Amino acid sequence: YIEESGPILKSSKEVYIKVNGIDFKKHVYTSPEVLEMVIIYLKSIGAKVYVMENSTQANMTRIVFALTGFKEVCERTGAEIIYLDEEESKTFEFKGKAPIKEDPKGYNLKTFRLPKTIIKIMENRDNITYINIPKLKTHSMARVTLGIKNQWGYPQHEDRGKDHNYNLHSKLVDVYEYIQPDLTIIDGLFGTVNGHYPPTAFEDRLVKKFNILIGGRDTLAVDVIGARIFGLSLEEVPHLKIAHDRGLGEGDINKINVIGKDLGDYKEKYEWDLLQEFPDDVKIVKGKELLCIEGCQNNPLATLQGFAYDYPDKFKGGWFIVMGKGHDEDIVEKLKKEGYKKGLVAGYCAIDEVGEKLVEAFGKRKVFFSGDCNNLAETVRAVLKLAGMTVFDLVPIPPEELMPLVEEAQKHGSTALTPL
Repeated sequence: YIEESGPILKSSKEVYIKVNGIDFKKHVYTSPEVLEMVIIYLKSIGAKVYVMENSTQANMTRIVFALTGFKEVCERTGAEIIYLDEEESKTFEFKGKAPIKEDPKGYNLKTFRLPKTIIKIMENRDNITYINIPKLKTHSMARVTLGIKNQWGYPQHEDRGKDHNYNLHSKLVDVYEYIQPDLTIIDGLFGTVNGHYPPTAFEDRLVKKFNILIGGRDTLAVDVIGARIFGLSLEEVPHLKIAHDRGLGEGDINKINVIGKDLGDYKEKYEWDLLQEFPDDVKIVKGKELLCIEGCQNNPLATLQGFAYDYPDKFKGGWFIVMGKGHDEDIVEKLKKEGYKKGLVAGYCAIDEVGEKLVEAFGKRKVFFSGDCNNLAETVRAVLKLAGMTVFDLVPIPPEELMPLVEEAQKHGSTALTPL
């Protein structure tokens, strides 16, 4: 059906594929078999294929490709890998809102850096094909992570965290305004509910078999249908509503031609927020005035949940997480009364309000800060320390295999923020 709407290849016959390769954790990345079938097809029509990604904070793309099977697929098919975190970059502007000095709800950071391959695609839209292959997932901060959200992998790590708050939705669309795929194919063989990063311990509840692919040339329209599979409407997914309001594609589901499946068959509504199950021996202290689910709440909580339930033999509790703004004056006394002596302060709101007080009470070595609107690499590093774990506990290969990948990425100039 897609070919009937026009040729896929352009004059250069170059095709750049963006996968979802945020992590090597089970269920969170594009299925290697879907990637391989797309590459094989493109090769059969004469394409030169590149596969690219910049994994999430706390990861290096080179490691993710080695552990997910992406590297093996590319080697087997002859596709070339591009590690976007290792490329030179150029600075662009987040245009969706004014800076915070002009608008109290504005952006903390107005600029971001894009890697040279993305700039090349942007500057050669008439002769380069760009294909986006996200995975069908809900997202505990963005509601869903599909085609538009998959492009959040383009800004450098350091430029993502400053507004990972209520402004995340607007910034996702800012990036989408700069570069829009020629074709988006959602890998829906399986989908994740209650967020994009399900603990493997919960996979029986949080991973659903859909056995579908959703493809089209209008990424917003594709995303609207992907969201509908989860029972979510345009109005319930802020970044899709913003993209529609900015005229960046078709968001009206009644105007989208769906071929091959009857949407009426998808009757269930799935939850996008985290499953509310956390270890009892970690104290979670939430601010009463402001707490953004897009960052300082669900970033650390997703990390906590994954580490606690997927590594129960290694994870140790007995500590606190403080997040958000608007805390009780006697927060220290309450923590001490309950026997807590160490913890994490997540995000600049909590750091500014109670960070110094907690450090004075418990000591610099026992109170960790995760800056910005939650810096995920700093959060992972802190949770590992507090839980008595190391980064090597998370990686399914021994240190002697991991470290050469890290060193190779560093040698090539990786800008990834990691907990190492």
